Parts: sequence; structure tokens; C-alpha cells
Amino acid sequence: MGRQRITFRKKQPKKPQQAKSVDEIVKELKETGVNVSDYREQSLRIHGLICAKCGREFSAKDRRLLTVHHKDGNRLNNPPDGSNWENLCIYCHEDEHSRGLLGDYLRQ
Repeated sequence: MGRQRITFRKKQPKKPQQAKSVDEIVKELKETGVNVSDYREQSLRIHGLICAKCGREFSAKDRRLLTVHHKDGNRLNNPPDGSNWENLCIYCHEDEHSRGLLGDYLRQ
């Protein structure tokens, strides 16, 4: 019996989608319902002035150090109940986004 040679095909790159016009992008953003500036205030109201990761509490004076992290990574997914948001301090937010980069680097 001879050995079979297995060959793997490279995946063909997908054709880029046609670029959307500015008007289409603006219309899509308006249809999401929540303005980018509004969801931060909603999240702070719903979840309070506390970092969901380290537990540090912030005063009204220091609230600028709290950011809103989108759990699913989609900044356009802004449900009014806040289920896709968590308030993170700037340090924890940076850590959250750098974890994937570090993991990819260590796998190589």
C-alpha cells in the first residue's frame, strides 16, 4: 500500500464588500438607536461608578477614569438594558483589550 499525499488548499480571500457611502453609514448609525455619547451615561447610571473588574469605586469627580467596555466587542451593539456593557477603569479596559494580543504573541 502506498501513502496518499494530502494537499491543503489555501483559502481564497473574500472579495471586499462594496464601500458604503457616507449617507448609508450615517443612516445605519442612526438606526442603532443609541448615540455613541449616550451609551456611556446610560451605562454609568445602570452599573454605577465602579469598575466591574477590579472593584475600584469612583467619585463623581473621577468618573472620567471609567470607560464602557462592550462585552461582545461591537461598539454599535448598545441595548438599552446595558447587557452588553460593563464599566471598566482605564487600566482594566486596557488590560482587557491587550489580553488577546498577548495570547496571540505567546502562541507564535
